[in-house]
Amino acid sequence: MAGLRCGLVIGRPDLVDKVLERGGWNFMPITAVAAATASLKDPNLVAERRRINATVRQQTFQWLDRNGYAYIPSESNCFLVDTRRPGQEVRDAMAKENVMIGRVWPLMPTWCRITVGTQEEMTKFQAAFQKVMKG
Repeated sequence: MAGLRCGLVIGRPDLVDKVLERGGWNFMPITAVAAATASLKDPNLVAERRRINATVRQQTFQWLDRNGYAYIPSESNCFLVDTRRPGQEVRDAMAKENVMIGRVWPLMPTWCRITVGTQEEMTKFQAAFQKVMKG
């Protein structure tokens, strides 16, 4: 649901108010609401997607290890990889390979955010990243 920007905040009213003060209100698109509603009707969907994401993420980490790339592992749907050169250059080069990767932060200029996708998407990421890093 993150890709659809579908989320929900539940909490103590005083804490929710603080979150909303910082981030504001964001109305969800009807497609996101429909997808979220449908996903809640399948009791096995979240567990299955979690398993698939963990498998793909772990396989990607193993590939990065085998190829000597430094990264910051995570349990989420994203991680950071060290490009060993300006991250924006790598983002631009990856885009030329039709692979979009995440942002670069000023405090970590050689690290890029990578979102874990499907197995096919991560295979494409690996091929493009290898090409860009060797180019």
